[in-house]
Amino acid sequence: MMKPTFSIVTVTWNAAQVIAPTLASVKEQACRDYEYLVVDGQSTDDTLSLVRAAAIDNTRIVSEPDGGLYDAMNKAIGLAQGEYIIWLNAGDAFATPGSLARMAVLAQEHPDVIYGQTQLVNNERQVVGKRHLTAPEKLTADSFKHGMLVCHQAFVAKREVMPQYDLQYRFSADYDWCIKVLKASQSNAYAGPEPLINFLDEGTTSRNHKASLKERYRIMCKNYGTLPTMFRHLGFAVRHLLRKFR
Repeated sequence: MMKPTFSIVTVTWNAAQVIAPTLASVKEQACRDYEYLVVDGQSTDDTLSLVRAAAIDNTRIVSEPDGGLYDAMNKAIGLAQGEYIIWLNAGDAFATPGSLARMAVLAQEHPDVIYGQTQLVNNERQVVGKRHLTAPEKLTADSFKHGMLVCHQAFVAKREVMPQYDLQYRFSADYDWCIKVLKASQSNAYAGPEPLINFLDEGTTSRNHKASLKERYRIMCKNYGTLPTMFRHLGFAVRHLLRKFR
């Protein structure tokens, strides 16, 4: 059988309360050129029952103990068969039934990274706004010295340019990983201003915001230098205050 263009990966652990919109959004995609890979940390709730009941074509389920989110993602990189991997966490969803089709058009040119915009939703699936950082039309590794301009779920990379996630980072290994991918990439494709992904704004990183920011600071210093990162954070602080004021 031919390999699919996309491996859509959902990492789960006791996600029964939030996974239904994720499953529905995968099943309703107009583009069918994908496999759906669920990497589960041996859930004890109804997560896997809901995945099976969704009856999504080309679904594979792996359920076994893991060392957390990024350890499970490393496992998924080894299991995935698609040319590109899409990380669609439990609670997150494709923004429209045409999201994957838009990425499939860009994939015909085989860029190393396909990326786009993200909008935030709450538990009632209401759109509450855009991310405060906007994905640029041109993306390089240097773009991320200004922060994680592209949400992880809207950052779709080829498996062949993917490193493993660095497990020393508990909350921001995705930021470090995206920078590494961009340093290895030769071409990137922007999917345009219409959101690709609905991001549930209550994930692990949101609940551990301060710890995540500390890790991101370390990652910035490693990749962009300590002094430039210090000065750049003064600008971040001003940006945060202005956003809070508005």
